[in-house]
Amino acid sequence: MNAKTEPQGAGKLLIDLGPLLIFFLANFFAPVPMVLKIFVATGAFMVAMVAAMIFSAIRYHRISPLLWFSGIMVVILGGLTIWLHNEAFIKMKPTFYYVLVSALLWFGLATDRPLLQRVLGGTYPGLDETGWAKLTRNWAIFFAFMAVLNEAVWRNSSTNFWVGFKLWGALPLTFLFAAANIPMLLRHGLMKEDAQPAEPGPIE
Repeated sequence: MNAKTEPQGAGKLLIDLGPLLIFFLANFFAPVPMVLKIFVATGAFMVAMVAAMIFSAIRYHRISPLLWFSGIMVVILGGLTIWLHNEAFIKMKPTFYYVLVSALLWFGLATDRPLLQRVLGGTYPGLDETGWAKLTRNWAIFFAFMAVLNEAVWRNSSTNFWVGFKLWGALPLTFLFAAANIPMLLRHGLMKEDAQPAEPGPIE
């Protein structure tokens, strides 16, 4: 039996960002009237997300719970967007995703279950328990903030502005926030010379 492995490097970027890149490209370059671009992009997004899930299953022999959730949300809300010709559904998808991730991280903190460590343990070798707790708290706050921000943007702006916000606002904010956490992570053992990849115990 093939062992399950975690996506790393280019494979992880392809799974995580590939469908979103397809969405942006379709929205910008689809040869249809402006009012129809979001629906073409949504259809392309649905196909790309399903393809990413299939790729993950074939290449890594697993589909992560968050990828399952994101894929299901894209198919359901994207389908409603196209069927009802109402782009509000696909605009709400990031909100649902942010809320779920934030809630899971807060749940992990409250119950001493290392959810983030189980997902990212190999990415942050040497990080101590305090560092994991702070990182989890920080990302839980960030995702809650992003949920509120996404709602504020899509409800008070045009579709084109929301798409632009996704590309030039949400993505850079996420990368900048990840970078802002690095000094704290280094203070809590990240990348020490004798560091080993974290191996959290099973969640019971």
